[in-house]
Amino acid sequence: MSIQRLVIVGGVAGGASAAARARRLSEDAEIVVLERGPHVSFANCGLPYFVGGEIAQREDLLLQTPASLRARFNLDVRVGSEVVSIDRTKKAVRVREAQTGREYDQPYDALVLSTGAAPLRPPLPGIDRPGHFTVRNVPDVDAILAWLGDTKDARAVVVGGGYIGLEMAEQLRRRGLGVALVEALPQVMAPLDPEMAAWLHQELRANAVELHLGDPVAAFDLPQDGEHARASVVVLRSGQRLPADLVVLGLGVRPETALARQAGLEIGSLGGLRVNESMQTSDPHIWAVGDAVEVRDAVTGAWSLVPLAGPANRQGRVAADAIFGRAARYTATQGTAILRLFTLSAGCTGASEKSLRKAGLPCQAIHLHPASHAGYYPGASPIALKVLFAPDTGRLLGAQAVGRDGVDKRLDVLATALRAGLTVDDLAELELSYAPPFGSAKDPVNLAGMAAQNALRGEVRLAQWSEVASLDANTTLLVDVRTDEERQKGFIPGSTHIPLHQLRARLGELPKDKEIVVFCQSGQRSYFASRLLAQRGYRVRNLTGSFRTWKAAQG
Repeated sequence: MSIQRLVIVGGVAGGASAAARARRLSEDAEIVVLERGPHVSFANCGLPYFVGGEIAQREDLLLQTPASLRARFNLDVRVGSEVVSIDRTKKAVRVREAQTGREYDQPYDALVLSTGAAPLRPPLPGIDRPGHFTVRNVPDVDAILAWLGDTKDARAVVVGGGYIGLEMAEQLRRRGLGVALVEALPQVMAPLDPEMAAWLHQELRANAVELHLGDPVAAFDLPQDGEHARASVVVLRSGQRLPADLVVLGLGVRPETALARQAGLEIGSLGGLRVNESMQTSDPHIWAVGDAVEVRDAVTGAWSLVPLAGPANRQGRVAADAIFGRAARYTATQGTAILRLFTLSAGCTGASEKSLRKAGLPCQAIHLHPASHAGYYPGASPIALKVLFAPDTGRLLGAQAVGRDGVDKRLDVLATALRAGLTVDDLAELELSYAPPFGSAKDPVNLAGMAAQNALRGEVRLAQWSEVASLDANTTLLVDVRTDEERQKGFIPGSTHIPLHQLRARLGELPKDKEIVVFCQSGQRSYFASRLLAQRGYRVRNLTGSFRTWKAAQG
């Protein structure tokens, strides 16, 4: 089709990306960007850090302005302009100007919807009381800072333990506020499996964040006698009452599809806009990108909602390419994401173990705790690494990592490997950069591949941390092969202690009519013990991740 006029509804990641790419493809097209808010391009991922003061200047959040986009790309950007309806027959959108209330029709040859997702506000009693805030745009954080003023002696309750909730908890603590975090699920950061999220629970508590898990909000109440709460008292299902001078609602988001529904565009089962691989909707003249669309999960193939800036940017580029006749496909989303929480970094890519189980897809999980760089070089710290792979082919299915250093590097390697369809054999063979300050000759990614190879080839049978509580002492013996000093600092109840260096001499103490499950601190020495015992005729399994993973999972 001949595109003389392209209209884009919504800016930020997807819309702004589509507009800029469209101009690079066509100097002649008229490109109109309609944004209902006051800012067309802002760093929404940086909003919590502005609240906490790490980003000091408000202007740093404003990536582009209508004037800068006009000057650089000759874009007609109209802020404060809300699209209230789409007339697909006339190929025009109805626009309402916020300042004047004037309405007019804006024709299009091609239309891109980048309407995003709105914060969830469930109909809880008292939720709309003053002092309750969401964190979606610059006016939101302006309002939070105006409410707080210069106060330091205040208490905040953050409702929701997702990315925004965790970042806001960190940043409010940075401002000196007392913080309680409430999450309806038994863990924070739902994309992680529970034993990996447990590291974040430890970090929150270590930084004086009061954590309430598995206890959702029932209501927001007025303070009673003896309760001081400038905003409200957050009442949990358990009956516990949390006085709050500030409430941050981080309960997740819902695709904004009112325009699309009104126009009769196809909506998926999850409530997002349904698009093809070119980001084209059920109307051949309308495309959609960003948080409002459903995408295919890269591992399970199921439709999913993944509100992340990286995918939205790429989708905007794909849509612009398709509109102007370029071959372009957006095939799937991996959900690759990372979070900083005080001194920890935590991230994931691909599927989690719980999502694979839910989808009925077989998987094998390994845990390991390699050092972030060479152990003999100062400053090395462990990375809790979980890798999931197909038990028949070894194809990488997902990965999660938590640590104080080097998490982003390993996560990006694993995300690339997953996108490329690599197997654990490929991970073992990757040639990665090495010098003592940066890594080891066997990088953590290599070690993960080698550990998975051992399981895939039957060289070791694995036990998982979640099995420990149900092991039958009549049929199974749990053996700790760590040193005396390590044992004194904590151990798994019911385990027998035989240090690795004594194991060969004490084989007679181990029964051959029971299965042996061995563990050490992180899994390497217990792997050595597993190989020794297997070659001596014992039925043996190695507790993957060993004591470190089991201990973290206990909360």
